[in-house]
Amino acid sequence: MYSVLEYLEDSVKRFPDKIAFADPEEEISFSELMRRAKRIGTALARALPPGSPVPVHLPKSVQAVTVFLGALYAGCFYVFLDRKQPDARLKSILETLDAAVLVTDESGAEAVKSFFDGRALDFKELLRTEADEALLGDIRRERIDTEVLYVNFTSGSTGVPKGVAVSHRSVIDFMECFVPIFGISSEDVIGNQAPLDFDVSVKDIYSTLKSGATMVIIPQHYFSVPMQLLDYLADRGVTTLIWAVSALTLLVRLHGFEYRIPEKVVRVIFSGEVMPVKYLNEWRAALPEAAFYNVYGPTEITCNCTWYQIERDFTPEESIPIGKPFPNEKVFLLDEDNRLIDSPGPVGEICVGGTALSLGYYRNPEATAAAFVQNPLNDCYPETIYRTGDLGAYLPDGNLVYIGRKDFQIKHMGHRIELLEIEKALNAVPEVSAACCLYRKEKITAVYAGTLTKKELVPRLKACIPDYMVPQVFLQLEELPLSKNGKIDRQAVLTAAEAADKRRSK
Repeated sequence: MYSVLEYLEDSVKRFPDKIAFADPEEEISFSELMRRAKRIGTALARALPPGSPVPVHLPKSVQAVTVFLGALYAGCFYVFLDRKQPDARLKSILETLDAAVLVTDESGAEAVKSFFDGRALDFKELLRTEADEALLGDIRRERIDTEVLYVNFTSGSTGVPKGVAVSHRSVIDFMECFVPIFGISSEDVIGNQAPLDFDVSVKDIYSTLKSGATMVIIPQHYFSVPMQLLDYLADRGVTTLIWAVSALTLLVRLHGFEYRIPEKVVRVIFSGEVMPVKYLNEWRAALPEAAFYNVYGPTEITCNCTWYQIERDFTPEESIPIGKPFPNEKVFLLDEDNRLIDSPGPVGEICVGGTALSLGYYRNPEATAAAFVQNPLNDCYPETIYRTGDLGAYLPDGNLVYIGRKDFQIKHMGHRIELLEIEKALNAVPEVSAACCLYRKEKITAVYAGTLTKKELVPRLKACIPDYMVPQVFLQLEELPLSKNGKIDRQAVLTAAEAADKRRSK
């Protein structure tokens, strides 16, 4: 198997008229999905050489997924552009891609002019192209499984988003394990929560294509209206939730289960950050017959590398394990001296190797070389591993537990964020003289010196970083404390923030 398109084509043979993807406005069968994707693929192939990026500037929708597959038929790869992202961030992504075209629709045609100088292709116009089976066949025969399938952009430590490039082979390798382990079948309805530029959605899309399931796309604003969300889950017959922890906890915090229980849900697979036990317990109480799984893994290793099934009650003081590796993935711990940790207790950096590793960061060889390195335990032949920057430890039963981060990268609201990117945005504001960000009590805290208030700063930040990166707490100081070498003293900043907490609590 060389292409994820084989998943689509196999499901077309088995379930041609079954609904593959649906959103509140539209639904599409497997056969119609392939027909439209080939039309789009033909149009794109006439505009671009194979291997080109196809940025997709469409709403989270059936249309967007159709363009993804069309890009693959053209021998290209796709990049979803979230319309809610600031123009400056979208411009940075497109500059990194060096994209010649992007796909949008009538409602987005004017907006893209503010951040893209290339050629904007209209979705409906692409669909008017007749499929050229000979052209698509020639393109397909020349493809190999290590070519790029998609690029997802994460927060970058330099303030510039990093594009994680993932191949067909890596997704195929992961899906061949993921779908059977969790028992996803053609009888299932997958409720897609994740944005399409977030790798949790990769599990939704390709589980659907491989198994012949149906994926229903849940609009993001439903998550702030529990009654609407729960009605949608129940009315659509959703059986499978592959959600970020933040989405699951939000439904509990908003007392959603007091209104309605999505009784057809039989499996809940969560990831993205640490699941608070109190919220897990409420989900398990609401769905006592459902199976719950904690999965772990950064974008760079194609979704997840470990999994753990929750089969007992946990107390709030306990940590839910991240489990053991998926098949064909090597997951291990290294201490500060690059020695293997293989016994319970000691903390080490989580490292991952295997086919599921991504190709690295798109057009960023320096960052790729820093994170994707030779396994220090192997001096016999090349063996690339990814150093996650996450810390973990083994429990006595052999399961891994997540401990925290080595650096300033955090996981917040289901997103992986570099605090340094937020600091760069703060420091770009002329009225801010210095800034430092902390992650405390599940909130991002901005400590800064400058003349603006929080009320004045927030809209300035929203113009250049996504909403989920905007700090929740702002602490204004006359000057930020410096260490003896002239750098911001982060420990002193933390002390100042804690002192401010005490003053507010009095």
